[in-house]
Amino acid sequence: MKLSGAGLGLRREMLPQLLPELPKEVDFWEVAPENWIPLGGRFQKQFAQCVAQQAFTTHGLSLSIGSTDPVDTNLVRDIKDFLNLHGIELYSEHLSYCSGNGHLYDLMPIPFTEEAVKHVSARIRQVQDILERPLVLENVSYYLAPDQQMSELEFIRAVLAESGCRMLLDVNNLYVNSINHQYDAYQFLQGLPSEKIVYGHIAGHYDEAEDLKVDTHGADVIEPVWDLLACAYELHGVFPTLLERDFNIPAIEVLLAEIARIKSLQATHAESVSKLG
Repeated sequence: MKLSGAGLGLRREMLPQLLPELPKEVDFWEVAPENWIPLGGRFQKQFAQCVAQQAFTTHGLSLSIGSTDPVDTNLVRDIKDFLNLHGIELYSEHLSYCSGNGHLYDLMPIPFTEEAVKHVSARIRQVQDILERPLVLENVSYYLAPDQQMSELEFIRAVLAESGCRMLLDVNNLYVNSINHQYDAYQFLQGLPSEKIVYGHIAGHYDEAEDLKVDTHGADVIEPVWDLLACAYELHGVFPTLLERDFNIPAIEVLLAEIARIKSLQATHAESVSKLG
């Protein structure tokens, strides 16, 4: 099924309150494939019940596309089998790395250099050859920029162009980075290639200080992030957008209220485009 509208991340602990019938207000769902591939029994049956009802996408955790370790081709093949088994088209991951002679248990920033562009792009092409579909990569939040020789935007554009991959636009990560690294988030949005954006994420974060935001996915979305999402629709057209909430997960009614707000923004922009047309 093709993604459209507003989505929500599916976690195993949410299944009792969601099944047997997924909420109609949610148009699509996202899972981390690593959390579902080894499962059987009850969870496997419940997941099959879910994918039969609505569209799904995936957002991986451990590909480590920027690492100097060899690509985990066994993982990539397992993910391909998972996608094919459940009729899921998209596999998204993070434009970062999480391994280096072992797992680092965090998303680390790739140096913004020409050498890194070539290194990452070669690894992306290797993954895409195995998957037989484009890899979709998310702009990540980062707190240090080691050996920076180009801007974050220049780096992302170069990787997209050289590798042929596509983009998951995380609007909250963009906001967090713009505060932490003092750049204009709206100029960043303007510089992105519209044709590469497949879908988006929106989430809440933690205010460590006025000039330090920490991406947590554990709070409500704030107004400046909603404003950025509206701007992204104006610049790039309406794209499917998923609400991320990984910690401090409230009742489903609270999540559905934010889902409704995503849909309202999408409808508003679609209506304005229709009037112009």
